[in-house]
Amino acid sequence: MTLEALIDGLNKDLAHEYQAVIAYTTYAAEVKGPMRPVFQPLFAKEAAEELEHARFLAAKIVALGGTPTPTAAPVPEAPDLKAMLEALLAAEEDTLKRYATRMQQAEELGDLGLAARLHAMIEDETAHKEELALILEGLR
Repeated sequence: MTLEALIDGLNKDLAHEYQAVIAYTTYAAEVKGPMRPVFQPLFAKEAAEELEHARFLAAKIVALGGTPTPTAAPVPEAPDLKAMLEALLAAEEDTLKRYATRMQQAEELGDLGLAARLHAMIEDETAHKEELALILEGLR
């Protein structure tokens, strides 16, 4: 494990946090029907939480000597609420895998502060994932 590899991984994570901010923001605007009053504020709240993750990652990348990516990972188009929830759930699951890897890398390099923060972010993303999974279960 090298510092450069960690920075590259954090930039991948940052691109996916940007994706999450865009997805939650877009889906909050696009959700329609009788469930809009429930999901519009939920998605907007999640967008704000993901933005905090992005801010942390960008600052950490700079602190480690890197340059934060300005590019988001692609946002899946979702024609309806179920597709939105499925896309968001898949993204949260992917994020959890990446953060577990990144936490291990940070520990290997002795950056225990980063490892601890990633652990907290894993807790946040796990809560998002579990909430989305429960909602989807109710829609099936």
